[in-house]
Amino acid sequence: MSKFDLNRENAILLVIDIQDRLVPVMEYKDQVIQNTKVLLEGARQMDIPVIVTEQYPKGLGNTVEDIRKDLGDAQVFSKNSFTAYIDEVKSALKDIGRKKIIIVGMETHICVYQTTRDLIVDGYDVHIVRDAMASRTKENFLNGLDLMKNIGAVISNTETIVFDLLKKAGTPEFKIMSKLIK
Repeated sequence: MSKFDLNRENAILLVIDIQDRLVPVMEYKDQVIQNTKVLLEGARQMDIPVIVTEQYPKGLGNTVEDIRKDLGDAQVFSKNSFTAYIDEVKSALKDIGRKKIIIVGMETHICVYQTTRDLIVDGYDVHIVRDAMASRTKENFLNGLDLMKNIGAVISNTETIVFDLLKKAGTPEFKIMSKLIK
């Protein structure tokens, strides 16, 4: 059961490849951007580190402006491999020292899936934010979720993640986050 438990002291938010030339062809792109922004604000409010990857930015562009403006001091890494678990990200994760990875991004069945698989193999607990990721087709999206569930990822959603990290109502963070979720 411990893999299901999230708290702000052991979590990292990983934003995978939400980029200028990928976003326009994704199903549910507006939902992905909105929920990613909610999770970025939650990370800011609860001091949760953020790591961002960009797949071949020369060809696919950078992280979309709507998200980029909310990244704060997030570490951003370029990559050419489909997995986001590249050496630079491995090193950043090791330096941060947390084992619960909350993932949002694109595409569910390729980069997110391969990253999830690699993280799980290395002993991380992975929480997939279902309503903050996308693929070009619904079939590929659902296939990616299925694959990740079968290899041991926790499939969740924005609200569940936020309220699990908050743990209780009445805090200043709760007041901010509950307004964003409505």
